[in-house]
Amino acid sequence: QVQLGESGGGSVQSGGSLRLSCAASGGTFKNYNMGWFRQAPGKERWFVAAITRSHGTYYADSVKGRFSISRDNAKNTVFLQMSSLKPEDTAVYYCAGDSLPYGDVRIPTTYDYWGQGTQVTVSS
Repeated sequence: QVQLGESGGGSVQSGGSLRLSCAASGGTFKNYNMGWFRQAPGKERWFVAAITRSHGTYYADSVKGRFSISRDNAKNTVFLQMSSLKPEDTAVYYCAGDSLPYGDVRIPTTYDYWGQGTQVTVSS
């Protein structure tokens, strides 16, 4: 059984930066595709970024060029570096893992493990 725990959320001003971390326990982390999703009040959970077991990366158009996803397999951790933050980025951010990486990394139902989420608030 895999458990994921996010950290690094908080409140920042527009244009600021945050780095989110997601630590995994259990399983074989290096073999998992990992993703970040976000959900704002009244909105559906939506794809933000993903990194595969082979270190390929994927980004939503809205964050491309501002966010960067990376992983440290030795620490069983995936990161999301967020820069040039905008109020539109305000949401709960969720870390997700896929132990059987056969699906589309942009789709939430592809993933079988989820963290509890961490709040990111960007003020104008």
